Amino acid sequence: MDQDLTRYHRQYLFHKIGLEGQKKISKSRVTLIGCGALGTVIASALVRGGVGFLRIVDRDFIELNNLQRQVLFDEEDIRQNLPKAVAAKQKLEKINHQVKIDAVVADANYTNIESLIEGADLVMDGSDNFEVRYVINDACVKAGKPWIYGGCVGDAGMTLVVIPKKTPCLACLFQSAPPPEFSPSCDTAGIISPIVNIISSLQVTEALKVLMGKFDEVNGGLYSFNVWNREAHAFGTSASRDPECPVCEKGIYEYLKGEKGVRTSMLCGRNAVQISRDSAIKLDFPVIADKLKQVGVVSFNNFMLKCALKESGTDYEITLFPDGRAIIKGTSDIPRAKSIYAKYISV
Repeated sequence: MDQDLTRYHRQYLFHKIGLEGQKKISKSRVTLIGCGALGTVIASALVRGGVGFLRIVDRDFIELNNLQRQVLFDEEDIRQNLPKAVAAKQKLEKINHQVKIDAVVADANYTNIESLIEGADLVMDGSDNFEVRYVINDACVKAGKPWIYGGCVGDAGMTLVVIPKKTPCLACLFQSAPPPEFSPSCDTAGIISPIVNIISSLQVTEALKVLMGKFDEVNGGLYSFNVWNREAHAFGTSASRDPECPVCEKGIYEYLKGEKGVRTSMLCGRNAVQISRDSAIKLDFPVIADKLKQVGVVSFNNFMLKCALKESGTDYEITLFPDGRAIIKGTSDIPRAKSIYAKYISV
């Protein structure tokens, strides 16, 4: 028996969706990687819009400073010490029982990304760092699955729809992640919630087109928006794929193979995790120090930079070396250490 779609009447009354479009949406399967600021808005909109299945993947727990912009969470979730994916599932099931929701508390990386996106018609990016996005890009291009990138910090954000073999992939436009000193994060540069809502809403709008199979109506290329200045820019079109792209043209999946990205190892007896990059880079300590002074006590010389900070009542110390290697002291939990590195060093 067909699913009762009357709850979506106002949505499919919109002529570009219609009842047939709603039926396609309600049979669709989506994987969402990351359930923070962008992810919570995306998840809420997709569930309210009636996707058939949503898998939510997130490695983190809810903190008080998340509530300013992560719309699915509240103070009770913090008191219960719930993982973001679990708290999101509980909220969303109260909103729409028709949608099957799978909460996965895990660090999305090259070892598990293919299983996480298996069976999905679309992959949505709600992550917080470029390494994960390159892993997503490799996996989706290899599998021929569309995915939608989104990112924002401060008052600005950007989004990109990737339709493998039809539109530019992430590697076409960004051959490598920007250096940490030139890639601020929400934890060092701040963020205002309106830009989160705008970028995630743009992602979901394109998602509806993809899920209905209306690929000719998808907005190709990179789109950026600054909410404070109301400045918008569109870069590239479906004709601007890089003919030399190692991913979508040559099928070289370095991130998916684990050949690129960060490496982690626990330091025995030190309550610390070492994080190394796939290739050496030269960091600009003065620039990074100015960024980290917003969140902790910083000192540096030519050989290393140290930042002592407190997060959720726990003291951490980041020791950063010129080649991008870091030691995160204060935890032996590798996903937690990677999260701190992503937040404050911005891989």
